[in-house]
Amino acid sequence: MTIIALGINHKTASVELREKVAFSPEQMSEALQQLSGHADFNEAVIVSTCNRTEIYCSLEQSNSQALLAWLASFHGLDEHELSKNIYCHQGDAAINHLMRVACGLDSLVLGEPQILGQIKQAYHSAKTHDAVGVKFDRLFQKTFSVAKQVRTDTDIGASAVSVAFAAVNLAKHIYGKLDKTNVLLIGAGETIELVAKHLYQNEPQQITVANRTIERARGLAQEVSADVIALAQLPERLHKADIVISSTASTLPIIGKGVVEQALKQRRHKPMLFIDIAVPRDIESQVGELDAAYLYSVDDLQAIVSENMAAREQAAEQAQLIISERVKEFEMWVRSLDSVDLIRHYRNDVQTIKSELVERAVSQLNTGKDAEKIILELANKLTNRLMHAPTRAIQDAAKKGEVAQLTQLKKMLGIDQE
Repeated sequence: MTIIALGINHKTASVELREKVAFSPEQMSEALQQLSGHADFNEAVIVSTCNRTEIYCSLEQSNSQALLAWLASFHGLDEHELSKNIYCHQGDAAINHLMRVACGLDSLVLGEPQILGQIKQAYHSAKTHDAVGVKFDRLFQKTFSVAKQVRTDTDIGASAVSVAFAAVNLAKHIYGKLDKTNVLLIGAGETIELVAKHLYQNEPQQITVANRTIERARGLAQEVSADVIALAQLPERLHKADIVISSTASTLPIIGKGVVEQALKQRRHKPMLFIDIAVPRDIESQVGELDAAYLYSVDDLQAIVSENMAAREQAAEQAQLIISERVKEFEMWVRSLDSVDLIRHYRNDVQTIKSELVERAVSQLNTGKDAEKIILELANKLTNRLMHAPTRAIQDAAKKGEVAQLTQLKKMLGIDQE
């Protein structure tokens, strides 16, 4: 059996091609049925996300071309053109790749955890369609176990590696829990949307979204149970915020030193945290000069992100050591299955020989022949039949001068020869 991992991802293909090769939920069922019914393929799991489409398949013989041809045919693509953007791993390399993907080591954002859930979903979908057998069941369970161990034993997911995540982590670092804080988000673009989602998971007491376009802000606010205000309302509402995170496309500062001074007076100088992740800046730098106002810019967050990315890369090296060990363990398990089959076949062959000779001896006894002669004949024939194959192997190895083979045969037959 050969395991193959064939696919494309954000490193090898454009988003346009990734869209063409992706499997929709409706297509997934048909694809798995085709693969499980294909003469060349034994087991198959399809992982399809926005950043990658990968097919993990087991075959009796290595034949990645057949899998590529099927993929191109299924999506109506030119096989030659598709092959330019495809990568293919076989054997240990395929197993190593699967485990790296599950641990987030091959992701666009190093160490991101979402891919593990997507692989689990792909595995369960394949199992539902009877596309997973004993070996793939063991392989994917092993993979899930490795991913859990990497999360537990390394810091691969401990550090923030996006500006949005870093902003929320900074707020948590300063305030501890956020459940008693009021947070004001200024803007409603992609960055603030990510900040809002990270914040929502930390359950702050209140989130308010301020934006020039109220309707745009309402869409975001509904997702995170937030209030909405217009930018013009900032001066009158600023004092209610413990944390202010801003990211707009404004070319001029939205919050000045004077507005913050007034807000601090209304708060009786209770501290405020300002995180400005806009370029150009939304908050005047002079705000940082005020007592009880703590201002962090996008440069401050980028420095945190860079430091954390270096920490994740170090954790990735530790993760790879764990993965390499688990790949070896899986390969040993596969080889043990082969030995079980070998022993079963050998026992069946010996039992067949025994049954044949015993049946013949019983038949001779029933005719009244001498029992001692029959037992001796049975013993001689059984001995000769059992010795035939190893004797031939020893003679062939000796004739070819294969010393290692002879040593292995001696060990296998339990021959203690000086």
